[in-house]
Amino acid sequence: MVLVLGVDAGGTASRAVVATRDGTVVGRGAAGPGNPTAAGTAAARSIGAAVREALGEHDPASVCSGVAGIAGAGVMADPEITAAFTVEWAQCGLTCPVTLVGDAVTAFAAGTSAPSGAVLIAGTGAVAARIDDWRVSRTVDGLGWLLGDEGSGMWLGLQAVRSIARAWSGPTVDAGLAATIAARAGVTTCDELVQWAGRQRPAAFAALAPLVCAGATAGDALAERLTTEAAARLVATLDELGPPDGPVVLAGSLLTNTTPVRTAVLATLAGPAGTAGDPAIGAAWLALRQITDQEEAARLHHRMLRPDREASLARH
Repeated sequence: MVLVLGVDAGGTASRAVVATRDGTVVGRGAAGPGNPTAAGTAAARSIGAAVREALGEHDPASVCSGVAGIAGAGVMADPEITAAFTVEWAQCGLTCPVTLVGDAVTAFAAGTSAPSGAVLIAGTGAVAARIDDWRVSRTVDGLGWLLGDEGSGMWLGLQAVRSIARAWSGPTVDAGLAATIAARAGVTTCDELVQWAGRQRPAAFAALAPLVCAGATAGDALAERLTTEAAARLVATLDELGPPDGPVVLAGSLLTNTTPVRTAVLATLAGPAGTAGDPAIGAAWLALRQITDQEEAARLHHRMLRPDREASLARH
């Protein structure tokens, strides 16, 4: 049996997919963070664990093509990181080359079979990337929560806490989003909110993004303002790339689920946009593309990823 491997590795988790020559997924695996910029050589071990789980009882030698979309792929120029991945692939039993690309490429491939265009990603972080012939040619933002990631889940959570702290003027917080976040934090005063915020890791603020989106859907004024501003910042980030030479794909949880941010982005974009499915399957499709012709690759893309996109939107 001929198999291909697809990997989607980010700062939160690593996921792997093994598929057959006809695009049928026959194995999935997941493990810890796979961003080598943040996790160093441990990223390779996490990705390796996800790959081994996805392979299961399948013979690793039957994998004839592999693609891994990795956040922080630029750090692969570091010899220590490169060596760690070489060792991990060997320990997984893989005998084929594994092509490493930026995670923006696999996100783009999860939404279209076109070779060039643009992708706008908004999840925990946010970035826009121009894709030319399956390579990232330019990015805007993606600078991390301290310097950028404007309109991301992290940005939404931070802006919500900042806005609530500045507006908290009485013995109790107002109703709506402010009360919801205060309850999540377990605080009853502004001073307690400030102290809580100072103790949190960045991921705690990103975890507040669903509360902001729910608040906007319910008509909370603060939440509506923040989600509208998030969408405006994301569209501005995409516009900095200039006109794309192909389709625009929306990716990341804020833009693939039915959220107020997605709705506002779609309403603002000058043209239509596709929606990414599972980036790990997008990576597996890129691996299949390396061993098939263009017409067959387009057919496989529709088979593998359109049902995935439709199921994702239906769930939300």
